[in-house]
Amino acid sequence: MGTRVGARQLLRWTIRNASSVVSPPQFWRCHLQPLCTGCRLLCSSTSLHHEISPLSGKPNTELSLRTFLDMGFTDTQAEQLCETVSKLRGGSAAKHALSTLTALFVLGLNPSSVLKLLDKCPELYSVKEPQLQQRIDNLRKLGLGEGSIQRVVAYYPQILTVPVKTIKNAVGFLREKCLFTVQQVTDIIRDSPAVLAENLGQLEYKFQYVYFRMGVKQGEMVKSRLFRFTLDEVRHRHSFLERRGLYQTPDKKGQTVIINPKLDSILSVDQDIFLTEAANASAEEYDIFKRLMARELQEQEQQGGRIEADSDDEEEAEEDDEEEETGGRSAYRKRRKK
Repeated sequence: MGTRVGARQLLRWTIRNASSVVSPPQFWRCHLQPLCTGCRLLCSSTSLHHEISPLSGKPNTELSLRTFLDMGFTDTQAEQLCETVSKLRGGSAAKHALSTLTALFVLGLNPSSVLKLLDKCPELYSVKEPQLQQRIDNLRKLGLGEGSIQRVVAYYPQILTVPVKTIKNAVGFLREKCLFTVQQVTDIIRDSPAVLAENLGQLEYKFQYVYFRMGVKQGEMVKSRLFRFTLDEVRHRHSFLERRGLYQTPDKKGQTVIINPKLDSILSVDQDIFLTEAANASAEEYDIFKRLMARELQEQEQQGGRIEADSDDEEEAEEDDEEEETGGRSAYRKRRKK
């Protein structure tokens, strides 16, 4: 339904532009005054028009208020877009902005959703059309349907700024290193799209922490939407339960003395529910614990740095001893030759 609406809006705007080509050169004039005074690149402060080149018979790529209004934006939204686009750097900025708007409408997003999306990720204005289309097609190849792509882009529009190669590397890591199934990877991308732009080293550490330290399998990770949470959030809640005797790392056979709470009930609830139903503790106790844990981690990092420095000193001392020994032997040989 949304795709049809977007297609109709796009078709209406295209037909209006096409009809202006066969007619004599003319100007579209808009009586709305822009809110911004700096829209000189794309919107005149006195009259806003869509001009047709009399030589080529082709419409300019200039974006005016009329262009945005024809796409279905309200007067206020059109003025806001005009102001934003006018601030973009580079001569091809308007061309990229137009291709971005077109691609988002084709996905079935309505004007209000498009505006919110671009406010969250203004970098999309400068994405070239071939790259944008390639990234959308790649999401389809990963198993996302039209409705899923709309929700993913609306929730995390930055996904359209991530190179296809980066996404393929992340998907390969989830499949080969973490052993998620194809369907599980699709579910992860749909529920936690930011995982595709996450540092693979940090991603691996978080997976290993939950898999080995907490004893949680891949299916439960996907169900709890693990990858929406940072490592600190996971570690804080797990360690808090563990130190209160409410969570236990399973043994080699996967057995525990106590019944551990599900990962979903640890992560996928707000802090108040977590403290009341899982930890049976107060917010003050949890805040104190997080501060103490942060201090512990800082001390461990400092201690790790000292250990590395000490090991480097020991290696240097051993090298010096070896040099002294070899130097003494060579001197001894020289004295014997004399």
